[in-house]
Amino acid sequence: MTSAAVRQVRDRDPELPGRLLAEERDALIPLLRSRAEADFALPVAACPEWTVRDVLAHCSAALRRVVENRFEEGVFSPESNARDIAELAEWSHERVVDELERGMTEAGPLIARAGGWLDKLALGEWVHAGDVREALGAPGAYAGAALEYALPLLAHVTREAGHLPLHADLDDVDEPLRLGDASGQRPPARYIGDAATLVRLYAGRPLPDSGDGFELAGVEKGELNIFR
Repeated sequence: MTSAAVRQVRDRDPELPGRLLAEERDALIPLLRSRAEADFALPVAACPEWTVRDVLAHCSAALRRVVENRFEEGVFSPESNARDIAELAEWSHERVVDELERGMTEAGPLIARAGGWLDKLALGEWVHAGDVREALGAPGAYAGAALEYALPLLAHVTREAGHLPLHADLDDVDEPLRLGDASGQRPPARYIGDAATLVRLYAGRPLPDSGDGFELAGVEKGELNIFR
């Protein structure tokens, strides 16, 4: 495989975060509306102090801030996130899901115009959708059709952050993917495995019990986490 064949995401696509949110919205919202009320109280392994409802409230509130342009000092800190969840404590599950749907619909164009600093938020919303899917025992956590948008967005976010370079040969994606710093000043680490596990590593999510079917060289697993 020549270096020219490696997919590198160099230029920002401002529409990409919105496409990712819309793709996930169309899959996640019907799933949530089909679940029993008790399912919203299930614990979320990736966020040990939160339930499914808490994660959804956090996601709804974060997108609501984008839509309403509310970014005060300390926004998206653990303390700010806790306050956001508390503010929605009296809402019904149905209202939280409705608000999430609205946010996933309306935030995309605003993120596109923000110049890039909110791109990681869109990626985080999609990762949280994976957290919820896993808690509900639903298929497609950190995978599915939205990978078409999530992977190039992950590559872009890691490049813009100057994250360590990594060359990923993905079992379920045709082209290899280059993530992180593209300057060539440091040889890239290597990953071989499926895309969902790669997302888990970059998002700092627990690996499934069968999650040893990948190869990682030149970097420790904890170094990949972009949401620390």
